[in-house]
Amino acid sequence: MAQARVATAVNLEDKVTAKTTIGLSKPMLGENNWSEFSIDVPWGTVAGKWWGCRNKQPILALHGWQDNCGSFDRLCPLLPSDYAVLAIDLPGHGNSSHYPQGMQYFIFWDGICLIRRIVRKYNWKNVTLLGHSLGGALTFMYAASFPDDVHKLINIDIAGPTVRGVQRMAEGTGKALDKFLDYETLPESKQPCYSYEEMIKLVLDAYDGSVDEQSVRILMKRGMKPNQKGFLFARDLRLKVSLLGLFTAEQTLAYARQIRCKVLNIRGVPGMKFESTQFYAEVIDTLKKHAQHVVYVEVPGTHHLHLVTPERVAPHITQFLLNK
Repeated sequence: MAQARVATAVNLEDKVTAKTTIGLSKPMLGENNWSEFSIDVPWGTVAGKWWGCRNKQPILALHGWQDNCGSFDRLCPLLPSDYAVLAIDLPGHGNSSHYPQGMQYFIFWDGICLIRRIVRKYNWKNVTLLGHSLGGALTFMYAASFPDDVHKLINIDIAGPTVRGVQRMAEGTGKALDKFLDYETLPESKQPCYSYEEMIKLVLDAYDGSVDEQSVRILMKRGMKPNQKGFLFARDLRLKVSLLGLFTAEQTLAYARQIRCKVLNIRGVPGMKFESTQFYAEVIDTLKKHAQHVVYVEVPGTHHLHLVTPERVAPHITQFLLNK
């Protein structure tokens, strides 16, 4: 299988060199080439942004935990105009419907089923999936669950689902359930409300250097909603309970052995800090033994490198898409 390639870009000026080195000469989608899109689902709607031509089967793009499809707003314009991209807001995020009261978010398992629901609804074949963080874990799991139905898998700063030790999961279950029930019964009147600039600063601080202010303002176009006193977060508070339904390392590697498609994995450096620093490499090594073709690149940037520095990421995705 393909061995790792390491990107050499080190600063913003490298985007011109990257274009020349990687051979990026195709017309790009452009920043205004999108429209809102909505998919009916049993609990409401899944909202998103469709980039490019509506007559083409799109790349399906999934964002990270507590982000929204705005996560791809700076990357999609740099992708080839020959392709379309459907970037969705996952349930409970952005403009998508929240789950009804009484339902829990099992984020990973729900997401795999959502992808399948969309693929079956539109009868897509040989899909190409793009995911960042949580979205990358979901696309990884889908590619493993439906290995004959995925053509290409592109993941950004994630190798597979976040893993936890069984002891930590056992110890945290009770707290997670109580927290979930507390959020479920919290009325909107008791939820924190902020001015627009307060919200921007709060989110910027919470991301702890992973995003810049411009990126926060992009995310908050779909990430906040107004009320009489200011702005609330648009996402479902219950999403903050993420412990339920996580994976062990053994499970993740078993799914990695199922993946057969072509894979591009773009890891940010320093990117995200993982609980198990060696596990990312272990997943990539497993993919190389079983997938059709694996390209692994390391690109300087934060965990949100596709949003903050998209010019470093887009050439690698473009080359991977164009290579048949």
